[in-house]
Amino acid sequence: MGGDFGPRVTVPATVEALERYPGLTIKLVGQTDTFTPYLQDISASVRDRLQPVQADDLIAMDEKPSHALRKGQNSSLSVALQLVADGQANACVSAGNTGALMVIGRHLLRMLEGIDRPAIVTAVPTLEGHCYMLDLGANVDCCAEHLLQFAIMGSVMTQAVDGITAPRVGLLNIGQEAIKGNEQVKLASALIRAHGRLNYIGYVEGDDIFAGKADVVVCDGFVGNIALKSSEGVSRLVASRLRAAFGRTWYRRVLAWLARPVLRELGQQLDPSRRNGASLLGLQGIVVKSHGGADSACFGFAIDEAVAEIKMDVPRRISEQLAASLV
Repeated sequence: MGGDFGPRVTVPATVEALERYPGLTIKLVGQTDTFTPYLQDISASVRDRLQPVQADDLIAMDEKPSHALRKGQNSSLSVALQLVADGQANACVSAGNTGALMVIGRHLLRMLEGIDRPAIVTAVPTLEGHCYMLDLGANVDCCAEHLLQFAIMGSVMTQAVDGITAPRVGLLNIGQEAIKGNEQVKLASALIRAHGRLNYIGYVEGDDIFAGKADVVVCDGFVGNIALKSSEGVSRLVASRLRAAFGRTWYRRVLAWLARPVLRELGQQLDPSRRNGASLLGLQGIVVKSHGGADSACFGFAIDEAVAEIKMDVPRRISEQLAASLV
């Protein structure tokens, strides 16, 4: 029910995901009477693996997380997360209110031992492939200890998912010099360096993120969200300028036709929607957050992310490595 478009995006995306994954079952949580118009003419094999679950209440996108938590167990977001907590679902995917997702997720799923707050993490493209960046908006205000925990979680996730033995961890700052940054960042840097079990490379700047200098980039949610959305805006700007430049003359249009394979590959690499689906790391369960403005295809990528994390059993692997890392 969440996001800018609700069931007219999430339901078609669900149907398409069930067609892609023959072994997948999806529970659609919300006001089930709103699903009906989008479930016409679907195959029997898909319908058998789609289970509507009624939830009477909704959490508005601008609703305060504290109010959302007080709504109790009847909101669609709470019901979906409870299904994961009860073991009736392996993951929750939502395009809804980020703050509510975090607060209710903490309440129902609980935190991994040694972690105070969940953090939103996603893969960001770099010259060398990708890096993981966190937090991307779950925690606007963070202390140095939280940034240390994010560094540990990001490093452990990279080890578990990408198989990198000693991921390079960088702390996002306005410069690489030791004197740069606010007191929170300076203290976090000292804590991360003193931890001893992290491959900490020091401060990284905004342009270093995409240069591939670090495997994990740590920041608070305020800075991370702005950095991520700024990069997405630049990606759209580059794509728009390329289309305009190649369309100005017939000669350029011919060149564009000849360069279609290269331009298509570049467009896929720069398209932010293909990276839709950020994990809420630190919970005892898989929770994937989709952009609120995602269309059906983009929301499908968030479902893909959840399926991948289920197959890799990410929470268990992270929990095992966290137990050793936090000793």
